[in-house]
Amino acid sequence: MKALTYHGSKDVRVDTVPDPVLQDADDILLRVTATAICGSDLHLFRGKIPELHKGDILGHEFMGIVEDVGSDVTNVRKGDRVVIPFVIACGDCFHCRLAEFSACETTNTGTGAALNSKGMRPPAALFGFSHLYGGVPGGQAEYVRVPKGNVGPIVVPDALPDEQVLFLSDILPTGYQAVLNARVTRGSTVAIFGAGPVGLMAAACAKMLGAERIFMIDRYQYRLDFAVATYGVIPINFEDTDDPAEEIISQTNGRGVDATIDAVGFEAKGSKADTIATQLKLEGSSGAALRQCIAATRRAGTVSVPGVYAGFIHAFMFGDAFDKGLRFEMGQTNVQKYMPELLEHIGEGRLQPDVIISHRMALADAAKGYEIFDGKEDACRKVVLTP
Repeated sequence: MKALTYHGSKDVRVDTVPDPVLQDADDILLRVTATAICGSDLHLFRGKIPELHKGDILGHEFMGIVEDVGSDVTNVRKGDRVVIPFVIACGDCFHCRLAEFSACETTNTGTGAALNSKGMRPPAALFGFSHLYGGVPGGQAEYVRVPKGNVGPIVVPDALPDEQVLFLSDILPTGYQAVLNARVTRGSTVAIFGAGPVGLMAAACAKMLGAERIFMIDRYQYRLDFAVATYGVIPINFEDTDDPAEEIISQTNGRGVDATIDAVGFEAKGSKADTIATQLKLEGSSGAALRQCIAATRRAGTVSVPGVYAGFIHAFMFGDAFDKGLRFEMGQTNVQKYMPELLEHIGEGRLQPDVIISHRMALADAAKGYEIFDGKEDACRKVVLTP
């Protein structure tokens, strides 16, 4: 089959690789009908994630048709059209029973990314996201073996086309969990740092839940313009405003917003000092976006972090966070928990996640899709690939 594989920093290729086969009794074999390039895939593309090996198949946002099932699979059957969550969870361990699927204790054969784990079990395996998270082949391919076929794959109605439901696999639940973690309710004020796919999904969910004012901060004007037109956000361009947090405070009666959402993560563009510190390995992640979130959030407010981080952060303003009494919510998404209710929101027309798609390409052109998305070329917001 054809699949998008990693060969080094900014070197991905569509190669011919062996077809996947069922290995365990609860596996399913999926024929992929749609897959997408996620913002976090760009961390991999740029060579920023350890334990990514030459030939690894990328991609964790995908859906398709069930071609075969293992003998223990009961929740789906051959011919079902399903969306696959990017988190692989067993459904029966301590964390899964608490609906904390991203913390599943049994599926990840890797170590996870924690530097000071003290022997704690790693978090759940993830599709296409390095051997830290199991080295499981991803979904930017013609076919995928899906482990734990009874826990997560959700059957979607034929009335909803692929593009409407594809993002149930990651960015829509990730944006939704970020907004729930931020405790956004009717009348809330929220600032979202990052107008990429997750930031846009967070804006859509915040609007759906009744947020009164949504600030959105980004470096790219075309992304802000889209967010203004689609979600009615208040835009702040990092290139035009030296201190977005100060601007937000000035527009909120000197108080700050109820919550901030960091949808940027560890590659946030910061000061020259941030860049040097990262290059010298004095910090594992840029703290630029987090410092802005802490500054822009009102006292007793919430900082919600769906953006990916790794390692340690220089100049993390923990004293400021303590002084303000902030709460932090963060981590990988418990996708399986939110898929059913989000599918209902889509079906009822309350969410239209497909509006963010800007580029539709064949899987054969996936390498070019990565280049366009990474370079922010041609006003690219989101790339969907069709095998």
